[in-house]
Amino acid sequence: MEENVQIGSRGDFGLWAIEVAKQIVGEQGFELAKAARDGTEDELRAAGNALGQAITNVLLEVYDGLLIEAPADQGGS
Repeated sequence: MEENVQIGSRGDFGLWAIEVAKQIVGEQGFELAKAARDGTEDELRAAGNALGQAITNVLLEVYDGLLIEAPADQGGS
């Protein structure tokens, strides 16, 4: 994901998550299906790992965004 997205509600987050999932499946899911159909066990494992890594990268990106946006002082006075 390269562009910044402003998420102001749960609905916004849901829409963003759906779009990201579509993008990941479009990019990585094809490779996984192709490896399952025509590839070796190693190719299938590599494609599965790439799909998992793409999901992990997006989750970490969201987490990092939450940390950047968090108030400096979350504790009580």
